[in-house]
Amino acid sequence: MGTSIKSVGHIVDTKKNEFRRMFPRLYEEMKTGKRKISIRSIRPDQESAEKVTANSKARVDYDPDVVDFLRRCDNNRQAEEIINFMEKRGEITQSHAQNLRDQLKKRGLRSFGTKKKEGCYFETISL
Repeated sequence: MGTSIKSVGHIVDTKKNEFRRMFPRLYEEMKTGKRKISIRSIRPDQESAEKVTANSKARVDYDPDVVDFLRRCDNNRQAEEIINFMEKRGEITQSHAQNLRDQLKKRGLRSFGTKKKEGCYFETISL
């Protein structure tokens, strides 16, 4: 007639363990409540963005930063949403967010670098 609480608990534990294996860093972040994305720099132009990204992408443990997320955007509206979200979560400071908005307005979305295509991280590290 119904599923016992014990069997439901087992399903939940199994799903949690599966999630932990697939996304260990995200699992730890969710478990502790601590955010671990660090903001390392502001990239003032496309050339410097490409240079920094090319050097960083070779690492398997590479964590994308706000500029990497901006480079996945198709338009300014999406970029604003990313900036607002990262600022609201405390991933970037209000000052950094304003600098990104100013750059977006004055130089455009592609001043952060060329558009990253879907799956670019998997291609770079050959997964």
